[in-house]
Parts: sequence; C-alpha cells; structure tokens
Amino acid sequence: MLRRRALALALLAVPVAAGAQQQTPQQFVASIYEPYNKKADFKGQPYWEVSRWFAPDLAAAIDKDFAEAKKRKEVPTLDGDPFVDAQDWKIDQLTYAITLSGDKAAAAVTFTNFGEPKGAMLSLVKTPAGWRISNIVTASGSLRALYKLK
Repeated sequence: MLRRRALALALLAVPVAAGAQQQTPQQFVASIYEPYNKKADFKGQPYWEVSRWFAPDLAAAIDKDFAEAKKRKEVPTLDGDPFVDAQDWKIDQLTYAITLSGDKAAAAVTFTNFGEPKGAMLSLVKTPAGWRISNIVTASGSLRALYKLK
C-alpha cells in the first residue's frame, strides 16, 4: 500500500516537473527589481541567499566573505544592497532592457532612488539552476572587481 501511494505521488509530480519552465532573463530581472518599485515597505532582496541570485563563482566569493566577516565580527565587503547600489532606497521610475545572446544576457536597469537617477548593468548567465548574475556594474564599480574575480 505504501509503495503504491509513493508511486502515485511520483507519477503526479512528473507532469509538473516536465512542464516546469525556467524563467526568461526578463522574468529573472523583473523578479529582482519589481518588488523595490511596487512595495513601499519592501526591505530588499535577500542577496545573502547567494545561490538564488548569483553565478556560482560570484556566489562562492560573496558567501566566503560573509562567513569570514561574521567570524571576525566585522561588516562584510558587500555592505549595501547590490541590486540598487545603496543601503537605503525609495525606488521609482524603474525600467530595464534585456539583450540576449545564447546562454548569456545583459540587463540595463535604470531607476530613481530618492529622486536621484541611478542605474545598473547586470551580466547574466544561464546555469542549470536558471539565470544568475555574473556581475553588476554601477557608478560605484563592479561586483566582480569588489571580490577580485576576473
């Protein structure tokens, strides 16, 4: 009886998994930025959940830095929200445009933060887990450069 129930559950899951589609680069970028734009009390994306957002090498560098900073009881190298390049925000006038090239994409993101024009250029890569950020470049610099990655 237990085996039959497990088999039935497994068969039910197959169509869902087979029909599941990964996000497009546009959907991935929208999932990051739209909450900043639409929710007045939004506390920011949990960027410390690095595998959710970043390509494996960048995620590993950020995660390692967070762990080392915690051990030293210091602020990590990344001490603000990398998506909006700020510690505080009130985002308006959000726009983004995606350029796709195979398993890579670029997203040009513009917005105002407290009325001041801001922007970010995201380099995206397609991974087995879906689209992930391999770099963010803002007026403050590059995320890869911050972690001394090529």
